Amino acid sequence: MGRLAPRPLLLALLSLALCRGRVVRVPTGTLVRVVGTELVIPCNVSDYDGPSEQNFDWSFSSLGSSFVELASTWEVGFPAQLYQERLQRGEILLRRTANDAVELHIKNVQPSDQGHYKCSTPSTDATVQGNYEDTVQVKVLADSLHVGPSARPPPSLSLREGEPFELRCTAASASPLHTHLALLWELHRGPARRNVLALTHEGRFHPGLGYEQRYHSGDVRLDTVGSDAYRLSVSRALSADQGSYRCIVSEWIAEQGNWQEIQEKAVEVATVVIQPTVLRAAVPKNVSVAEGKELDLTCNITTDRADDVRPEVTWSFSRTPDSTLPGSRVLARLDRDSLVHSSPHIALSHVDARSYHLLVRDVSKENSGYYFCHVSLWAPGHNRSWHKVAEAVSSPAAVGVTWLEPDYQVYLNASKVPGFADDPTELACRVVDTKSGEANVRFTVSWYYRMNRRSDDVVTSELLAVMDGDWTLKYGERSKQRAQDGDFIFSKEHTDTFNFRIQRTTEEDRGNYYCVVSAWTKQRNNSWVKSKDVFSKPVNIFWALEDSVLVVKARQPKPFFAAGNTFEMTCKVSSKNIKSPRYSVLITAEKPVGDLSSPNETKYIISLDQDSVVKLENWTDASRVDGVVLEKVQEDEFRYRMYQTQVSDAGLYRCMVTAWSPVRGSLWREAATSLSNPIEIDFHTSGPIFNASVHSDTPSVIRGDLIKLFCIITVEGAALDPDDMAFDVSWFAVHSFGLDKAPVLLSSLDRKGIVTTSRRDWKSDLSLERVSVLEFLLQVHGSEDQDFGNYYCSVTPWVKSPTGSWQKEAEIHSKPVFITVKMDVLNAFKYPLLIGIGLSTVIGLLSCLIGYCSSHWCCKKEVQETRRERRRLMSMEMD
Repeated sequence: MGRLAPRPLLLALLSLALCRGRVVRVPTGTLVRVVGTELVIPCNVSDYDGPSEQNFDWSFSSLGSSFVELASTWEVGFPAQLYQERLQRGEILLRRTANDAVELHIKNVQPSDQGHYKCSTPSTDATVQGNYEDTVQVKVLADSLHVGPSARPPPSLSLREGEPFELRCTAASASPLHTHLALLWELHRGPARRNVLALTHEGRFHPGLGYEQRYHSGDVRLDTVGSDAYRLSVSRALSADQGSYRCIVSEWIAEQGNWQEIQEKAVEVATVVIQPTVLRAAVPKNVSVAEGKELDLTCNITTDRADDVRPEVTWSFSRTPDSTLPGSRVLARLDRDSLVHSSPHIALSHVDARSYHLLVRDVSKENSGYYFCHVSLWAPGHNRSWHKVAEAVSSPAAVGVTWLEPDYQVYLNASKVPGFADDPTELACRVVDTKSGEANVRFTVSWYYRMNRRSDDVVTSELLAVMDGDWTLKYGERSKQRAQDGDFIFSKEHTDTFNFRIQRTTEEDRGNYYCVVSAWTKQRNNSWVKSKDVFSKPVNIFWALEDSVLVVKARQPKPFFAAGNTFEMTCKVSSKNIKSPRYSVLITAEKPVGDLSSPNETKYIISLDQDSVVKLENWTDASRVDGVVLEKVQEDEFRYRMYQTQVSDAGLYRCMVTAWSPVRGSLWREAATSLSNPIEIDFHTSGPIFNASVHSDTPSVIRGDLIKLFCIITVEGAALDPDDMAFDVSWFAVHSFGLDKAPVLLSSLDRKGIVTTSRRDWKSDLSLERVSVLEFLLQVHGSEDQDFGNYYCSVTPWVKSPTGSWQKEAEIHSKPVFITVKMDVLNAFKYPLLIGIGLSTVIGLLSCLIGYCSSHWCCKKEVQETRRERRRLMSMEMD
């Protein structure tokens, strides 16, 4: 009782777990085991939802005796002394598989272990619900199973692939109970294991993975021989059958309808070695045959198989000595049924079972290459099946087809050589010294370009065009676009002449050109195969590049002249390194620095293009439209005339000449441009000096008032008759407080008295008049806010010369005057105030009328009732 003292404490701890009705279960029926095997009894508790592991106690009772403590999961001193040593040695142990499940393991079962085993769990429930223990019976039988191979030691079988073999295993049991045997044949190849074929304890056959087809075809069988022998038969051995074979036998017993495996034994039966089949294929190494003859190749087969095997022979062809590379093609094949598969001009035959001939008729150059003989041996299997037992490939047979190469020479010459850029280039490639009888030969050409470099530089050739055997012309990257544009022309004028023309040769086209003429031979299938290439010597296309030189010299035949006379300037042009030049001329004028409007401004006056077309450029003097003339005196000389010169024409005059070279007939390319030396027009006169000023009596006005602006001209120096003076007057305005905006032209009056007024976006009007000889009046009627700003006038004087012609003087500008436009506040707000007062009065009277009507008609009754109620309330208060 001393060892049970800790139980109350443990039971108290277990009582903390809330448990419902529980059922302890062990296997039903009787467990049967053989002496020396391992006994495993599982035990579990159903309907257990406790938070911790469930504890188990195991007890044992031999037949007819009381139960003895065997093992416990939670009490160390629970087992009886009889089992302490076996527990310490590990022969008896408990293995927990879950919180509510445990297994009892007894290794090396002895006859004394036969009896009843009880699994119980301590109860901490307040009331007993379910059962807390379960018992199972165990029977221990003597080992009566005998398993062994047919021979000892296990033999080693050496076989060829396709040969049959048999393996035997004996198995018998002398058990007093009715037991069944199950047998499995297992193949070991290194660490890998494969199930071959199994016979279950219920008498069913199960082939292993990969043996299903062989089992159903009868190639792999399992038979019984006598009462205790089992035979594994393989009718056709495969290379996969090599390895070590084991026979695994298990003994089974049926208890209450359930099968139990009571023991299992295995034995090594034999080691099978599959010898590879020796197979070689040999062909001649080097064969030479003339074009048009027959090619005969023999494939000799060597093998160590003499049984019923059938060869399959395949001849293949490749351009390389490696048959595994892409590009190999099959020529002919003889299958294992002796059926030949080939093309019409190829035959495959065999004299005996070891010699096979390939015959190629009417060979050509395309038959040169490497020939291979592929041989496969097929062995018959069960149920008319075949499987490959060996395969071999011969070394390549190098076949060379000899033929007579076309004999010819190629010469390249330049029929047109460019001297300048844009000149044409023409090359002719000729085939000479061709032999007669070349009816089956045609010639094509390829054109190449190589850039000129130093001798130590590596320069690659660029393909311009190539012609195939079917006369198809393909362009290279360098020439594709220019050939499409018609600049590169490739042609064949005769059967032996090929031409290449560059319509417009550029500097980038300089270099070496050569042609390659290819000879193509006609084949028996009417195709063409290139047989030879002959290169021409290169032709160098080159011209020296020198800078284009263009020199223009201007001169003045009459250096002294006065205003009103004719100005004449001639320009002589000389050029160098320019092909067939034509010239265009532009006359420019640079005004002197004293010109205030546009100092140092260069103006284009008149031009003449390379086709002798004259055009006025920036000549704006309408009175002298025909006053400038530019003409071509000679191919390299031009003359410019300006009639009735004005003082304002003073400046530096030049000829700007551009040289043009012809391109593609009617097109022109600019080659060079040059500017001549200047010719100066300078008038030394002591004429009057004109000044302009602006005056206004109304610099600040109210909107709507009249603005008056006077432009006053003063003359200093020599006195002039008023009839000898005329003025072009223009008025400008800058509508801003500063002069940061562009001036706007308001109105102008020319010297003939014609007034021109610009359109404006507001209502004020403008008028311009001449009030005296030297005064001009600008008036702004009905001024607006937008009319404020700076106003100034621009005056161009005209003076009559002694010869009677009018001379235009330099344009002068006055200083600006700022005009302010103010707003009339009283007039601006008079009408809005009157309208507002009137509307307010009307609305007020209307509001009073509406209020009176509402109170008189709508609210009268309610007021009386309200007064009556008040009087009643006062009476109640008095009471």
